[in-house]
Amino acid sequence: MTGTVEESHTEATSLPIRDELKGLTPYGAPQLDVAVRLNTNENSYPLPEPVAVAIEKALTGVLRDLNRYPDRDAQALRADLAAYLGHGLTAANVWAANGSNEIQQQLLQAFGGPGRTALGFTPSYSMHPLLCAGTGTEWIAGRRGKDFDLGPGEAVAQVREHRPDLVFLCSPNNPTGTALQPDVIEAVLNEAPGMVIVDEAYAEFAREGTASALGSLAGHPRLVVTRTMSKAFAFAGGRVGYLAADPAVVDAVLLVRLPYHLSSLTQAAARAAVGQAPALLSTVDAIKRQRDRIVDELRKDGLTVADSDANFVLFGRFDDQSAVWHALLDRGVLVRDVGLAGWLRVTAGTPEETDAFLRAIREVL
Repeated sequence: MTGTVEESHTEATSLPIRDELKGLTPYGAPQLDVAVRLNTNENSYPLPEPVAVAIEKALTGVLRDLNRYPDRDAQALRADLAAYLGHGLTAANVWAANGSNEIQQQLLQAFGGPGRTALGFTPSYSMHPLLCAGTGTEWIAGRRGKDFDLGPGEAVAQVREHRPDLVFLCSPNNPTGTALQPDVIEAVLNEAPGMVIVDEAYAEFAREGTASALGSLAGHPRLVVTRTMSKAFAFAGGRVGYLAADPAVVDAVLLVRLPYHLSSLTQAAARAAVGQAPALLSTVDAIKRQRDRIVDELRKDGLTVADSDANFVLFGRFDDQSAVWHALLDRGVLVRDVGLAGWLRVTAGTPEETDAFLRAIREVL
């Protein structure tokens, strides 16, 4: 026997990998052991004690049945999520999976695939093109305005030009934090020939008066709104995302979902968390205050900052954002270089984390 595992690993490029996956790198943010981690848009606040106790109790309740498969359709969890969303939704309108990434992957499996296209308006969530590549869907990188805005006219023009099978809209958008006006979504719905997916991962952080696409579901059977429990619910480790749509969309996703994709433990923990929604969401206002504080302070310091309806802030413009990123890291503060020339993104965390970030960026400037 010759060679080693390490040697064989370096030859992975010789494998017959699909053409559209060649040269790609896996999605992921650096996970570094630093004092202040503000790079992945997590909720910096730990679970409140009553919530942790409720989840522990729920997990204990299912432990002795782990020899049995979970409810493969997660009916009880879907009913709880529908009640949380309101808008007259029921379990039939909701589907849950391992994070909103799996939700969107399932939508691409059902409505995308070889010979089909998906349009998104960049800069936007970097997982969307990767999910397209993984499902054999052609990704079309649309355009935003110079201030990362997207109006109904320019959105419709691009939909009309490309006639995509799926359109991704992010509101609030990642990495810019900007929310969409309802007329943009309505205009795209009226023009798009296929599915329209509105990614609302950060919806709970939106400024007062910002409309959700949930209000447009009635009468729009091709509209899908995706949400996550990872952000506002401080449940990133639980890995639960979900969608709201016409029941026919849920039926279509059932055709491609893996059997028993959500474990009994995940479903029990998520149901307990949703049941404690007021306690979990109590940190949202505190995070929004820190977000607005970051925006105000960075603008006072002469930086350009995008308006944000999320729990993060995009700021610049730098001649070399990578050098600024490293300088912040040297000071124990980890932010995100999203690959957008001249810009960095910082998560709004606790007041203490904001203090540390502002001190560090001022030293760097």
